[in-house]
Amino acid sequence: MSGVEARLAELGLKLPEVAAPLASYVPAVLSGRYVYTAGQLPLVDGKLPVTGKVGSEVSPERAKELAATCALNALAAVKSVTGDLDRIARVVRVVGFVASVPHFTGQPGVVNGASELLGEVFGAKGVHARSAVGVAVLPIDAPVELELQVELAD
Repeated sequence: MSGVEARLAELGLKLPEVAAPLASYVPAVLSGRYVYTAGQLPLVDGKLPVTGKVGSEVSPERAKELAATCALNALAAVKSVTGDLDRIARVVRVVGFVASVPHFTGQPGVVNGASELLGEVFGAKGVHARSAVGVAVLPIDAPVELELQVELAD
């Protein structure tokens, strides 16, 4: 078990299997020293635990938990192309998409679920640039989707 995976275990978390793509793409791409993930949904065992819009069917608190699940799925995608999460030198960027009702403006708080998880796992290496974007709808009616970019050590 890598140090990162040991830290996840300390937090009571386990790295999931890589989520199967829903269309014609790969979960992650390694380019030079960077890994870029495809958008990761909060799938658990291949299924969404909840669907709908944040601010109506899904509470902001639940959506924040789902964002953390997206981050775990993104880390699994990174591992699928690196073989070892300990190769991560730093988390560079997070882009979070929140399917939300028009009057909901708490997207940053929702995406904090991912940012806080990455900070707990990686410490200072987990501090990153970020966007939190409200959207009308996401694939398969997911409330949250997350993209991750990490830099690898030499």
